[in-house]
Amino acid sequence: MSDLLEVQTSTKAKHPRRMKPERIKELTLLGIIVASVLVFSLVIDNYLNGRFFNRVTTSLVIVGILAAGQAMVIITRNIDLSVGSIAGVAAYLTGSFLGANEWANPVVAIAVAMLVGAVLGSFNGLLVAYGKVPAIIVTLGTLALYRTMLSMYSGGVNITADSLPDWVLKLNQVTVFSIGGLDFRLVFLIALLTVFGLQWALSKLRWGRRLYAIGSNPEAAKQTGLPEQRLVFWAFVGSGALAGLAGFMFLARIGTISATAGAGLELESVAAAVVGGVSIFGGSGTMIGALLGATLIETLELSLVRVPQVSEFWRDALLGILILGAVLLDFTFQKRLQRRWTAAAKTDSGGPVATTIGERRREAGGDSDA
Repeated sequence: MSDLLEVQTSTKAKHPRRMKPERIKELTLLGIIVASVLVFSLVIDNYLNGRFFNRVTTSLVIVGILAAGQAMVIITRNIDLSVGSIAGVAAYLTGSFLGANEWANPVVAIAVAMLVGAVLGSFNGLLVAYGKVPAIIVTLGTLALYRTMLSMYSGGVNITADSLPDWVLKLNQVTVFSIGGLDFRLVFLIALLTVFGLQWALSKLRWGRRLYAIGSNPEAAKQTGLPEQRLVFWAFVGSGALAGLAGFMFLARIGTISATAGAGLELESVAAAVVGGVSIFGGSGTMIGALLGATLIETLELSLVRVPQVSEFWRDALLGILILGAVLLDFTFQKRLQRRWTAAAKTDSGGPVATTIGERRREAGGDSDA
């Protein structure tokens, strides 16, 4: 393990019983979701039922998968504003492929969609990681570029439901199992497996830990020899591939795909990730938190639609309010946590805590060269 990762985990290792900040954020968000459901149940008749659960779980699939890919990129101190356009391109091209190849099955369709997304994501990754162009500039440009390319390719012709195989339109309704009146749909379980699989990879694999390392301190990551450029590149490829998967889910849910498919999903994905506890400053956050953020957003949107006193304008403004609130809370939380960890480290060491990798290595009697 690199010195950088040792520096980041040394204080945590001395206090194994402390709950991780990520868990605190997830539990807090889960409490907010439960509280929101309880409040809406008081103002909306027949609110708590299996039908509403099914609507929420199927609608959060697209945003949840996009938020997981967005979280990967944000953890590295970047952002991907092109995921909505990538999802739209993947949905349209996959629909075209399925319309021309009736033999294709769901596995092939998902592979095609993710391949399209990965190729588009790799272009973002090359410009950001190796071209050193700021991610917000690159992805803002490709957001428009990919959308324009799709408009030119489609020629204004939509992918219609009658041109798709029957299994595509039925996929969104496939129920794996039910508990009472709650149906657990296949698409929802795919989203869960994707999110929990990525969460495992980020927490257990060296690749995942390195993503957190370069997001926490890019300069220190370079000094310790971490392949920062390659890691950032693959983070964008992964985000693109997940956007492609979300595009396939969009195709299965909507059926009719136009050149504007996926527009606005980039804002929802950023909101879900940030609200879910993924720090916009990089180096912190979880896939589970991003999924919970998507759950909160979809729950609020589907609930507010049933409250006639709340206009569509305020429903749209809610996303912006959630993002601003989450960023402010994250900034305050990180500041307080930093002070607590610094104070705890000083107490444990009996003196000032070393602030650089070289100082820590000298204290351990090792070479001071990074």
